[in-house]
Amino acid sequence: MRMRMTCVATVATLALAGCASTSPGYGPGYGSTTPAPASGRCYDCGTVVAIETAAASDGKANVAGPVLGGIVGAVAAKELARRNTDSEGRRNVAIAAGAAGGAVAGNAIQNRVEGGRGGYTVHIRMDDGRTTAVHQADLGGIREGSYVRVQNGRAWVY
Repeated sequence: MRMRMTCVATVATLALAGCASTSPGYGPGYGSTTPAPASGRCYDCGTVVAIETAAASDGKANVAGPVLGGIVGAVAAKELARRNTDSEGRRNVAIAAGAAGGAVAGNAIQNRVEGGRGGYTVHIRMDDGRTTAVHQADLGGIREGSYVRVQNGRAWVY
């Protein structure tokens, strides 16, 4: 019994971990200093070389989150219903409700992780020769050729 619940919890954790982002775009935090390069300019500054507009809906189906969420929800509801009711009809209703709730939750998690789909991808050539790209919802006055600073996964006019 305990082993089954552990397996269900492990499967649910792994399924939801697959929807997580590995790079949320957070910076080093308050009080940190970024070393300046020898040129006297800041380490995280550069010039915008291109801006791409991402459409709000690019036609890709949002499937992985709802499917994984539905599976996890159905398994969890089945386990709970098995222990709490003797009626087969109630178990089936619980499983269907768990699957629907899990699918809704999985869809919401996937949309949150992907950050919508609209916005702008700003390509920047950093002062030290590196290139980077950041995705953000608005430009905030940034144009091609603007000198920007990249902080917390976003470009800011410097």
